[in-house]
Amino acid sequence: MADLELIRTITPMQTDPQFWTDRSVFVTGATGLLGSWLTRKLTDLGADVVVLIRDWVPESLLFAERLDQEPTVVRGDLTDLELVERVLNEYEVETVFHAAAQTIVGTANRSPISTFESNIRGTWCLLEACRVSSLVRQVVVASSDKAYGKHEQLPYQEDAPLQGRHPYDVSKSCADLLAQSYYHSFDLPVCVTRCGNLFGGGDLNWNRLIPGTIRSVLRDSAPVIRSDGSFIRDYFYVEDAALAYITLAEKMAADNTIVGQAFNFSNEIQVNVLDLTRKVLQLMKREDLEPNILGQAKMRSRTSI
Repeated sequence: MADLELIRTITPMQTDPQFWTDRSVFVTGATGLLGSWLTRKLTDLGADVVVLIRDWVPESLLFAERLDQEPTVVRGDLTDLELVERVLNEYEVETVFHAAAQTIVGTANRSPISTFESNIRGTWCLLEACRVSSLVRQVVVASSDKAYGKHEQLPYQEDAPLQGRHPYDVSKSCADLLAQSYYHSFDLPVCVTRCGNLFGGGDLNWNRLIPGTIRSVLRDSAPVIRSDGSFIRDYFYVEDAALAYITLAEKMAADNTIVGQAFNFSNEIQVNVLDLTRKVLQLMKREDLEPNILGQAKMRSRTSI
C-alpha cells in the first residue's frame, strides 16, 4: 500500500491572500472537521469570517484551539431560513462555504429523519437564502463521493449519475442535486465538491478509521474494524481539502465558466482499510495490537468502508 505520508498533496495549493483580505465569508458546520479547518485557513488569509454553530462542542478544533476568538459566531440552526437570511444580509456575506452536515453513515441509518433534516432541508434553506441575497458571489457546497451511490465503473467521474440508495448517500445525492437546481433554475453562483474520506487533526468522529485507530492505541486496546478490512477508500487530508475549497472559490470569481459544475477532490490513492490500520499501528509503534475484525459492515459499493 502507499505510505500514509503519500495521502497528502506533495505541492501545497497556492491561495491568494489579496482576494480574501476583509472579504466577508460565511462558513456552516464550523465545529466539524472540514468547517473548523476552513475557518482556520480563511482567518489566516485575512477574511472576515462568520460561522454558524448549532451545538456547543468543546472538543471541536474551533474551540480547542480558540479559533472562535476571531470569527463572528452566530448560534442557531441551518434549517432556520430567516436566521440564515439575516446573517447573509447583516454581515454582507460575499462567499459561502456550506460544510454543515450529519456525516456519519451509522447515525444516518439509525436516525434517517434527522439526517435528512440537516443534509437536505439545511441545504435548501442555505441555497434559498443565498438566492435572495444581492451580495453573495460564490457558494461552495460540500457533497461527497457517497452521492454517487453504487457504480460498477470506477473511479467516479463527475458526470456519473447520483443514485444514492441508503439514508446518508441519499441525503448527499439530494443536497448535490439541489445545488445544481439552484444554478440551472436561478443562476445561483454555486459549485459542488465531492471528496472521499477526510482525515486529520480535530476529527471527533471516532467511528472513522483513522481517529478511531489512534484513540484505541492511546487507550492500549486493539483497533476495531467493522468490515472485513478489505474495502478500499480514497483518503484526503483535511487541510488539503480546505485549501482546495478555498482555491475553488477563487477560481469561481476568476472564471465564470466553472460555476455550476461539480468537482471530485482526491489524491487518487486507493487504500485498503486493513492496510491503513496496520500502517497507523506501525507509525505509532504498536504493531503488537492486532486489529479486531468484526466483519459486520457490508459493502455498498466497491469503494466504501
